Formats: sequence, structure tokens, C-alpha cells
Amino acid sequence: MNFTNQLHEAAKPIWQASFDHPFIKEIANGTLPLDKFKFYLMQDRYYLEQFGDLHGEIANQISDPDIKQFLLDGAAGLHDGETDIRHTMFQELHLTDEDIKTTPIAPTAYDYVTHMNFQLNNAFPAAAVTALLPCYWLYSEIGQRLANVKSPITVYQQFLDSYSAADFENGTNQMIEIVGKMSEPLTDNQRDYVEKVFLQSSTYELHFWQMAYTKEHWPFNNLSA
Repeated sequence: MNFTNQLHEAAKPIWQASFDHPFIKEIANGTLPLDKFKFYLMQDRYYLEQFGDLHGEIANQISDPDIKQFLLDGAAGLHDGETDIRHTMFQELHLTDEDIKTTPIAPTAYDYVTHMNFQLNNAFPAAAVTALLPCYWLYSEIGQRLANVKSPITVYQQFLDSYSAADFENGTNQMIEIVGKMSEPLTDNQRDYVEKVFLQSSTYELHFWQMAYTKEHWPFNNLSA
């Protein structure tokens, strides 16, 4: 078993919990309350901005020209392509700049981004890249699993379609190959660390659905000034 397959195998129970989460199931069948999806979109907007920036920052630590270029292209694509998709959804759901400004970053979104930044600043490039991989790989698998599902809610179908698209699958496969390549020269201890990072990011992905489903907030949000 190659290393990326090992990562995938290790994460299976966590990913299965994502596949089975009511947020995903209710997007597919159209019963997810729109307020929960709106909350998800606003938290995901913050996450994707940081996720895109991380691609560029990790690229600055990498000498391999092909990997560097993929990450730089990914940074640009996340800021342009994903932003365009999300912008359309924001318009359809009548989410405004004021809504964005007045919605605090939820604890899980904050923690997930902090986790990825920690790998960038305190670990090593292979760990930093691996921290990004579950966001690609899990969403791609969700997209493929639900490729034949037709949600009755248009914006939910747009969401599903974006992750079953061939270009997203191709990008995911490239990211898997990059993690495999960067992991080849690692020591056993470093690979153990990388697997832990992969499982941590996979766990944050699961928690992200729950964050949106419960519209998670900080316990001090409602404290008076």
C-alpha cells in the first residue's frame, strides 16, 4: 500500500461520518434549512480565503518547480474560481456584505485554519501540504458519491455539481500525487506525523459540517458590552 492510500485507509471512519452527516444528506435530498447553508457559506468564505493564501505561502517553501506552480495556480484558482461559484450562491441567497461583516468566524472554522497555519509555520512542507489534502479529497469523494443525485434545491445542486466536476477531480488527483511525492524522502517519524496531520484535517472537515448544522458560535457572543 502506498503512503497516500495508507492515509485514505486511516481516515475512512472519519470520512464515513462525513458522508453520513445530516448536513450532507439533507443537501442531497433538499431538506437542509437554508439558514444552515447560508451559515456554512459565510464560514466557508473565510476558510477558502485562508486556504488559498496557504497554497501560495507553502509554495514559497518548495523548490520543486512543478509542485510550486501547482500550488501557485491553486492559490489563484481558489481566489477566482471558488470565489465566483460562491459569489453566485451568495447572490441567489441574498447574502450581503453586511451579513458577512456581522457574522463572526465560528470556533471550528477558526481552529481549522489555525491548524493549517501551524503546519506551515511549525512543521515542514510535506505536513503543510498534507493538511490541505482532505479538503480536496473528501469533497471530491462526496461529489462523486452524489454525482447522480439531483437535489430539488437549485443552490444545493450547484454545490454538489462543483465537486463532481472533472476539473475538480483532476486537481484532487494532482494534490494526492504531490503529497505522495513529498512524502517519499520522509523518515518514519515524519510520516507518522503527516498521517496525524491528515487525520486532524479530516476531523476538522467533519466538524465543519456540524459547525454549520448547529450554527456554532462562541459562548461569549451574546455577552453584553
